[in-house]
Amino acid sequence: MKYEKPPLTFEQQADRLIQRGLIANRDFLIDRLKNVNYYRLSGYLYPYRQSESSDTFKPDTTFEKVWRRYTFDRRLRLIVMDAVERVEVSVRTQLIYALAHESGAFGYTSKAALSNLSDEEYFRLVEELKGESEHSREKFVEHFKNKYGDQHPDLPLWIVGEIMSFGCMLTMYRGASDNIKRTISAYYGIPAYVLTSWLKTINVLRNICAHHGRLWNRILGFRPLIPRENKYPQWHRPVEIPQDRIFGVLTILRYLLKIMAPNSKWKHRFLSLLEEYPEISRWSMGFSDNWQESLLWKDE
Repeated sequence: MKYEKPPLTFEQQADRLIQRGLIANRDFLIDRLKNVNYYRLSGYLYPYRQSESSDTFKPDTTFEKVWRRYTFDRRLRLIVMDAVERVEVSVRTQLIYALAHESGAFGYTSKAALSNLSDEEYFRLVEELKGESEHSREKFVEHFKNKYGDQHPDLPLWIVGEIMSFGCMLTMYRGASDNIKRTISAYYGIPAYVLTSWLKTINVLRNICAHHGRLWNRILGFRPLIPRENKYPQWHRPVEIPQDRIFGVLTILRYLLKIMAPNSKWKHRFLSLLEEYPEISRWSMGFSDNWQESLLWKDE
């Protein structure tokens, strides 16, 4: 089928939404549409449609309701990104420390240090790290190149670790020896295979947030593993932590932050956000009615 929809002016976009039943001040709606793409807002308008096949909205659908849902999601992303940043820095620190002590400052330049990667994966990682090094304007990178560049074309691990992306860190972690994975995961109190799945999910989550994607009611495509009930009952009783909704990832972030930043106020900022937006569906986020009884959300 050929796509033939023409572009609409901001005024036409506003008129179309109002014609479909959205209750809004036209001038205010136009102003918002000039700063937030019509297509982006449609994701927040979708739950208010009369049915899956209908373009019209349910009675009493006001733009204020839709806009509050949008602002809640935006603020949720900021809170999530704060936690993701701390997790990234912590895991990166553990990884660089373990790799450097196992293979040396420049061990990553030999595939033997990252033997769990395929040749193609390893080559791609090395190329990405070289690119990061060449384009970096960090003072500590320039200092190393000026002082040691005549003897060392590559940066040591502890410098590479400060300029590599989350994706590169994840690839390096996957390539590390099983012993390193076990050591790092033991620090966080979970099996290595579980931590690997968590990092993959957090990387996807980070990309969603970085591109300002809808988060609050998203069904996760890459689902994190939940530790087994026989050894980790707190993930199952009295509250079953879901794999496919944002509540599951929020619980993972909460768990990790309790280890790496025990004095963080992250949980309280998140609870304050929920209190400020009582109309937001907790069910759509994967929350159960008794979610606050979860031992993982209790303060020590």
